[in-house]
Amino acid sequence: MARGVARASRVAFRAAPVRVRVPATSANLGPGFDALGLALSLYDDVVVRVADEGLFVDVAGEGADSLPRTRRHLVVRALQAGFDVLGGQPRGLEVVCANRIPHGRGLGSSAAAIVAGLAAARALVLGGADTLDDDALLALAAELEGHPDNVAACLLGGLTLAWTPADGPAQAVRLPVSPALRPVVFVPTTSASTARARKLLPETVPHADAARNAGRSALLVHALSADPGLLLVATEDRLHQQYRAASQARTAGLVDTLRAAGVPAVVSGAGPSVLAFAGPADDLGSYAPRGWSVEVLSVDPAGVELLGLAG
Repeated sequence: MARGVARASRVAFRAAPVRVRVPATSANLGPGFDALGLALSLYDDVVVRVADEGLFVDVAGEGADSLPRTRRHLVVRALQAGFDVLGGQPRGLEVVCANRIPHGRGLGSSAAAIVAGLAAARALVLGGADTLDDDALLALAAELEGHPDNVAACLLGGLTLAWTPADGPAQAVRLPVSPALRPVVFVPTTSASTARARKLLPETVPHADAARNAGRSALLVHALSADPGLLLVATEDRLHQQYRAASQARTAGLVDTLRAAGVPAVVSGAGPSVLAFAGPADDLGSYAPRGWSVEVLSVDPAGVELLGLAG
């Protein structure tokens, strides 16, 4: 057996740990429901090592007091799903998570965990990238997440457009991003469930609203890529935000306040965080409700990164 390589069934594993960094993401961006995603410069780091036996999970930062240290942990579930595709499970795992992405706030924490686990599994298997390339990783991540918008941005970085064909797996493309974008995220102390937020959406919407959203989505791609001056009108939405407003009154109120002041603002994902785009001289901190934090970020250009063999 080659030095530094462990084997289980048909798979050869690296003995050294791997470190993966994954960005936060904001999906929808207003009218681009379940399609558009933006990677942000707020990161979780995950270190994974194949062990001789058992499972060890440690969590620091966000979720340290609430996340399971068992196979129910989402990073572990994603690791196991990746190893299944790659040919076999290791005898044991050590997983250490340093979390900075707020949980349950509409900033893609679950997508980050899934992409981190799959990317770590791929890196730990010799030849893993040949079996699980980026297209296959995206498809598996979208299957685990239930929709592709956040996982696409987390995987590819920047601005992404994702879709799921009727007869195939999820796909995505990366789009150009204007260097003038200045994302600002307002994060409350309360969390929300994406599943519950989806249940608030109607089965049908008025045709006029659907048509308006289609036009705004197309304009939004142009605004984010080339002309941020159009973002206020381009981020108008009639497909999902209004139906969730009553359940997230402070979120809806902050979006309305920012937009009334001429600041492009949307609900980040399913909420309750708010994503705004600041102008060159804007200081948006004064708009934050009491108890909310404000993160002035940039667009993450890289997506998931393997930071080399750790240790």
